[in-house]
Amino acid sequence: MNETLNRAGWTRRRVLASAAGGVALAAAGAFPMPAIAQSKKLTYWGGLVLSDTAHKLLIDAVTAWGAANNVETEVVLINVNEITQKVSAAIASGTLPDVFDVGLELLTLLSRQDVFAKVDDVYERIGNAHGGWFEGPAKASDMTAVAGGRTAIPFGVSGNLLMRRKDLLEPAGFTEPPKTWDELVTQAVAINKSPLSGLGLALSNVGDGNLQTSVLQSFGGRIADDAGKKVMLDSPETRLWLTWLKDAWDKGLFAPGSTVWDGSGDNQAYLSGQVGFIANTGSVAVAARKDDPELFEQTGFSALPAGPIGTISPVSPQSRVINAKSPLVEEGKSLLEHLANSEFMNEYFQYAIWGPVLKDQEQLPAFDGSNTILNGLLDLAKTGTPPAYPDVFNAAYADMSANFIIPKLVQRVVVDGWDFDKAIAEGQASTQAIYDKY
Repeated sequence: MNETLNRAGWTRRRVLASAAGGVALAAAGAFPMPAIAQSKKLTYWGGLVLSDTAHKLLIDAVTAWGAANNVETEVVLINVNEITQKVSAAIASGTLPDVFDVGLELLTLLSRQDVFAKVDDVYERIGNAHGGWFEGPAKASDMTAVAGGRTAIPFGVSGNLLMRRKDLLEPAGFTEPPKTWDELVTQAVAINKSPLSGLGLALSNVGDGNLQTSVLQSFGGRIADDAGKKVMLDSPETRLWLTWLKDAWDKGLFAPGSTVWDGSGDNQAYLSGQVGFIANTGSVAVAARKDDPELFEQTGFSALPAGPIGTISPVSPQSRVINAKSPLVEEGKSLLEHLANSEFMNEYFQYAIWGPVLKDQEQLPAFDGSNTILNGLLDLAKTGTPPAYPDVFNAAYADMSANFIIPKLVQRVVVDGWDFDKAIAEGQASTQAIYDKY
């Protein structure tokens, strides 16, 4: 993809014109920005992504808003892997910026500590102007239960996408992505020929291995009850999921080493052409587009398949928040409204590789079908579910995930040869011990 700011006419001049012209923005599906009389300085920490063009677009948009509203701005780009550390240090030293980006975990933690200003009014105005919010990112970012109101404006969504080798599947007669986990096995069987394995799904004690929790839930299994206290892992639905998984394992579909992979094991297996399917957030696709364009062109992207009760595909929204102690809360709200405008977000999506959060963003040129990653992210935004759903996303659930209870259960069955009852009993006891701590 040719990264040029002029590809769709989104130049610095147009950014400035859009920021200054409320009527023009409103016509494009955005918002007029009330002029702010006195000169002030607003600091914004944005998350680093994998595109210098996306960074420039964001900096220019914030700068343009400031120029139009007599607010001096400073944009600092922070590596997403360092944002928690830097925000924590800034809170301790009293140097938190006025506006900044957060992921879901940091949003959940700090919303309980009254760090963020309430933004219900901005959230409602943006939603009304753009046809409403997609349910998955809307629910995932809603901290009302712990903060007494919305504390964040989601701007992009990520999560696991199913990636597939179209060049292998289409000659075998599969032109569409698998709709169910059973269909995934059927398609994987068709291309499972050494040295290629059909499935590159991690079954190891890493974050990617926790994908099997979502698969379990799509088969009707639960980690705990609706109160998020009593563990419910020992169930017929868990056995149904294990039957599906063990059948795929016995067919030889899982890649060698998948039970002991590190965090990059599935990535490397796909990039080296060893597997036909993988579930990943999109970093693999970005790497392929840069280093192996042919593989990228051969890759299809879609939401996770469904189980007997439907699709369970957790979404992780990226959000913008305002420091509750900032003297520029109202200015921050004005900036967040500006950054939601359709013209800017259309360009930003194409380079930052986030999925949409607002319903009318589906109609943006970025999602016209030409960018296969964005197609998959749109699918995720429309069908994705809040984290942990249908379970309760609480500290015990997070602890269970961090201890890789579900991957360990899988390993007991496929590596150690335990029967379902014995493996489930161990998983039930281990999980209840974790939940009892809370």
